Amino acid sequence: MKFGTSGLRGLSTELKGNASSVFAAAFGLYLTRAGLAEEGQDIVIGQDFRDSSPDIAANCKRALSTLGFKIVDCGPVPTPALALYAQTLGAAALMITGSHIPADRNGIKFYRPDGEIGKADEQPILTLAEELRQSGFQAKDGCIASDRRAACEGLFFERNANILAPNALAGMRIGVFEHSSVARDLIKGVLSHFGANVVALGRSESFVPVDTEALSPEFIQCFESWTRDLKLDAIVSTDGDGDRPLVVDERGKPLRGDLLGLVAAKFLNAETVVTPVTSNSGIERAGSYTVIRTRVGSPYVIEGMSSALQSAAQAVIGFEANGGLLTGSDFVVHNHRLKALPTRDSFLPILSVLSQVASTGRPLSAISDSFRLPYATAGRLENFPIESSRKLMSYLQARVENVSCFLASVGAVESLSSADGLRIVLRDERIIHFRPSGNAPEMRCYVEAENEAAAEQLLSAGLTQILTWCAS
Repeated sequence: MKFGTSGLRGLSTELKGNASSVFAAAFGLYLTRAGLAEEGQDIVIGQDFRDSSPDIAANCKRALSTLGFKIVDCGPVPTPALALYAQTLGAAALMITGSHIPADRNGIKFYRPDGEIGKADEQPILTLAEELRQSGFQAKDGCIASDRRAACEGLFFERNANILAPNALAGMRIGVFEHSSVARDLIKGVLSHFGANVVALGRSESFVPVDTEALSPEFIQCFESWTRDLKLDAIVSTDGDGDRPLVVDERGKPLRGDLLGLVAAKFLNAETVVTPVTSNSGIERAGSYTVIRTRVGSPYVIEGMSSALQSAAQAVIGFEANGGLLTGSDFVVHNHRLKALPTRDSFLPILSVLSQVASTGRPLSAISDSFRLPYATAGRLENFPIESSRKLMSYLQARVENVSCFLASVGAVESLSSADGLRIVLRDERIIHFRPSGNAPEMRCYVEAENEAAAEQLLSAGLTQILTWCAS
């Protein structure tokens, strides 16, 4: 069990046991000891559609009830909906989700009453969890929980129903790739509210891990056939817990998440943009805003937004390469105040980019191409041993000569950055970035090049080099 870029992750079998009770209780104790909550206050709990999530949620409810909290059960709802509802109540929250990772794993995302926990909160929670384990903590059986799913979903729908003008998407034919996303019904409702002709696609009653940054060839083939055969203007979806967007153009090609963030920045007239080092290098040139770069993970983006706000910045947003959009300040859209929501949201970037198609009459592919960003893509090696990741990164970060040797068949090294993983700029201006996942046995590789063919070739070469080095 460990904290990654966003939340706690581990094997489902572990979390279905006493581990989830212990960590939930540790979080509750942390809140009370830090003066962030008091016994008897509400605490909000939501979950995704993984098979293990109901059992883990039940453990968390019992543990927090044992500590004296009043349990507000929102059931299966999108993470940003849960965060918004908890923020409105001024309550802490837990979201039971493993996001996009395989079904044999799961996790817990924690929210203080003032928002998503930061990196400084993690170690105290881990320390309290260890103390509880050693003391033999056991949650009491049974707890009373109030069912607030309808209220939670209703509040999030209302927020999104005011982002665009009435009937802003009328005439558009939009597919919704439902799979096992907890956001699937809400996003269909929001798109229909704006007048879109919604076509439901690929609904699954068993959990399907959809990583919006590393889509499988099978998914791409489905997108291409759906857009062609059903004459769709776009396909939209999210990851499992609804905080990362997926937008596919009329040709069946997915748009990069950082491009969605860029479109949203322009839609909101943002003045400051906070985004990780893995987001496209062309973002700085694509707008008149100030760009702040961070490490990967929403806690770092939130920290960057907070620092900007403390420096009197206004109109502050953040987004990650996966497209999850965070609003650090309030914005006014169509005479409606959109309150700050400093946690990843998939709905706002989806609506932002679809509104551009409706208002300009241009297809998504043309809108995407108009930004003239370097072509970027990413891939991953799944079930990649964490120890192998450590050894590889230690070798690469030890000396520049090691990197040059590792990439000898790929290109000459111009510069390096180890701000998060290892980001390498080659002399021909291509970029390759190696980064182990923070909470799963995966090695990720991000690349940029002048065109799609060159980027795919660089990605393939990078992943092959990793496998070759580890096998040697």
